[in-house]
Amino acid sequence: MVLGPKAGDGPQIFMTFQSTLKERGAGFLLLCAIVPMAVLGYLIMVVHGLFGQTARARGAVRALDHFVNASVFNGYPWESLSSHAWRERDQSWAKVVVRFLDFFQKDHCRRANRREQPIVDLVLEKGLHHQTIK
Repeated sequence: MVLGPKAGDGPQIFMTFQSTLKERGAGFLLLCAIVPMAVLGYLIMVVHGLFGQTARARGAVRALDHFVNASVFNGYPWESLSSHAWRERDQSWAKVVVRFLDFFQKDHCRRANRREQPIVDLVLEKGLHHQTIK
């Protein structure tokens, strides 16, 4: 069990800590700007869903779906909760999601995964999921 850095690792550890700190700082500033806009976006989504452009509301719901998948279910941010549930269909939480959505549309999660899996594979193959702020 290694409790501390090995000899000669000092600059690398400092650079890693510094880049992590930079990423966390940028993330915090983005969250401070994005969260109020997300609340406004939610309100606009409700208004458009009830009274306005259905296509605009559908796009907002899709974005919210991806956000929930990434933040609550630890999924990929470019994948819907439905597709993620199908990939993880042996997990108890995914079984609940698949059954619930099957009530509204038969094989919804399987269809979502068939549509989205090529995107997931491409993003992973190209390494687009790696850290961007260094």
